[in-house]
Amino acid sequence: MIKGHCLCTAIRYHYHGDIDELAVCHCQQCKRAQGTAFVTNAPIETAAFEVVAGEQLMSSYYSSPNKKRVFCSCCGSPLYSQRTDMPELIRLRVGTISEGVIPRPSYETFCDYRSQWLQLGENLPQYPQAKSK
Repeated sequence: MIKGHCLCTAIRYHYHGDIDELAVCHCQQCKRAQGTAFVTNAPIETAAFEVVAGEQLMSSYYSSPNKKRVFCSCCGSPLYSQRTDMPELIRLRVGTISEGVIPRPSYETFCDYRSQWLQLGENLPQYPQAKSK
């Protein structure tokens, strides 16, 4: 089982299944919606997704006529997106997962929009905690 929550922990969820696919999206909408250089999301079955606390705090915004983005109205954490033409599927933001197995990314999309200033690699220093200035 996958468990997760928003930043303020008011919204908590369970996913009664496994994550089989992980996508990294570089599109302009995702970058702006998340405030990051890319978003990592997992397409999961809506029927197996259960909000166990805070459902009344969930808000949504239609970023296009066919796609809503669901977030916590208290802390602003993005939780998932869903297309109206694919109601059986949501794209869970894996940064909200607190328990469970998250696989390595399966693919990247909209790579033409990748942030050119972002250069990740194995030779970068890695810090277990925030680096002090």
